[in-house]
Amino acid sequence: MLLFGGESSEHSVSISSARNVYAALDDTKYDIILCYIDEGGKWYLLDDLSDQIDTAEVPQILPLMGSGNFMTVPSSDLFAPDVILPILHGANGEDGTVQGLARLMHIPIVGCDMESSAICMDKVVTKQLLEHADIKVVPYAVHLNGEPLPSFSQLSSKLGETLFVKPARSGSSVGVSKVRNDSELSTALTDAHQHDTKVLIEQAVAARELEVGMLGNGHNARVSGVGEIIPDREFYDFDSKYDGASQTKVVIPADIPETVRDEITAIASRVYAVLGCAGLARIDFFLSADNQIYVNEVNTLPGFTNISMYPKLWRAQGLDYSGLIDALIDAALHQ
Repeated sequence: MLLFGGESSEHSVSISSARNVYAALDDTKYDIILCYIDEGGKWYLLDDLSDQIDTAEVPQILPLMGSGNFMTVPSSDLFAPDVILPILHGANGEDGTVQGLARLMHIPIVGCDMESSAICMDKVVTKQLLEHADIKVVPYAVHLNGEPLPSFSQLSSKLGETLFVKPARSGSSVGVSKVRNDSELSTALTDAHQHDTKVLIEQAVAARELEVGMLGNGHNARVSGVGEIIPDREFYDFDSKYDGASQTKVVIPADIPETVRDEITAIASRVYAVLGCAGLARIDFFLSADNQIYVNEVNTLPGFTNISMYPKLWRAQGLDYSGLIDALIDAALHQ
């Protein structure tokens, strides 16, 4: 069952990713069930993935817990997916909710389980666990909804003169702002809190943005090479990632010394293990001018659009898009 759409602000990104995955799935090997989640959270069984998704005449579906079955409404037909392939981003998709549902239904699901999905979705918890494992992260502070607004001077004395403010549990750079004074900080916190009750405030690190793909389970997990994102604007925001006119460049392999590459991939493998990941993840790094390596964040359901880094990293390793999807499904069936 290909699951896509969802309630988060990344709804359209999910649909774009799902179109690519659907086109890559071998229909001589798989009987593909298309399940679309609308922005209100209702699940629908689609006949096809056309340019315009219309749910007016298609059945809704409901889960039957513990049985491995879904039921259509109103016809009450049952179907039992062998595996769920979630192409979902953001809240109620990659945060452990869908993964928990799959567990309750007794259906294997591609990717990380409920616990690791929830951990990695929360940038603050991720940082805390990595710090505990002596893995370097960017210095940060946290603001919770309802707390007094911190002053820029208080934060800058600890984190520097330029800060990034971002929702703790959102992706695709939604709600992210760069701030340099009290006015910008107040606006940025208000914007970020539109997406999350917990907000991360980070030191702005002058660094290159590098990314690594992980694939598989446990000790058999594979690590890709290192790719670099070169944004077409001040920082890698939503438009820089997904706008059709974006001039952002993806460079694979990244032009870095072999010793740095080896250190980054070794850290990626450690991060994957520390956070209990399985199936897949994309691990994002910052590399400073003096070759300091910081883990930025971990994405357990990275983008699968035609410009996304994750499938490009594996293509560079000789694993094409269809082969990558096959490997992900196989990993889910053998967790």
